[in-house]
Amino acid sequence: MNGQHPPAGEREAQSATVALFVSDVHLQEALAGTTQAFIDFLDMHAPRAQRLYLLGDLFEYWAGDDDLDTPYHLHIADTIRRVSEAGTAVFWIAGNRDFLVGQQFANAAGLTLLHDPHVEDIAGQRVVLVHGDAECTDDQAYMAFRAQVRQPEWQAQFLGQPLAKRKAIIEGMRSGSREAQRTKSYEIMDVNSGAIASLFASTGATLMIHGHTHRPATHIHHVDGKSCVRHVLPDWDADGETPRGGWLAMDAGGKVTRFNLDGSPAPA
Repeated sequence: MNGQHPPAGEREAQSATVALFVSDVHLQEALAGTTQAFIDFLDMHAPRAQRLYLLGDLFEYWAGDDDLDTPYHLHIADTIRRVSEAGTAVFWIAGNRDFLVGQQFANAAGLTLLHDPHVEDIAGQRVVLVHGDAECTDDQAYMAFRAQVRQPEWQAQFLGQPLAKRKAIIEGMRSGSREAQRTKSYEIMDVNSGAIASLFASTGATLMIHGHTHRPATHIHHVDGKSCVRHVLPDWDADGETPRGGWLAMDAGGKVTRFNLDGSPAPA
């Protein structure tokens, strides 16, 4: 069914799906199962929605838009563009692994880059969308690193180096990150409740959707006398013994439903 999209009449009947939300697919060429699962999602499910939001860490890493020339990355960009050309508006928020995605990739994939956080009224609800790493404020070492690599000067200096050298540097960073995570507690690597409450308060949103933590769940927060809902997206891994992943869908009434990799509804 790859490359096929619902006929016009079927799309109209399915227009109640206002938006889909995905994050932490961690695409890389070595993970063929995860790659195919994401392509199946793009081909079979994404074209049924009015909007698709990719909320960061779509790629395991991104060394710069000049890496778009590889056949693997071109294939992913082309597949996303098919969704856009079928009539689904596609949006992107950077993650902690692919924050170097730029306008060249956006043009190739037919998507719109958004800032983190992004606030939007969707299906009658005020929604704040983030990747989630900026809210992990208890991890002070990571927050310092994040502040450094998000600076335009740092990025310009990094992107000015040869692609092969950038990939080697990133591999070293990934190795160091894996080692550091072994000594960090569950609480430190999760979002900070105060940061979440502050984001709800500053944006006026009552619904938040994010990824990053790989801990899919639905949380209720009480902020300024309001009940606010926070949905956490799952990470994807279709190559392991127990495949995991999925997405969230919002219908025209503002109801949010969680789906498994195979498209079946998941527990809320």
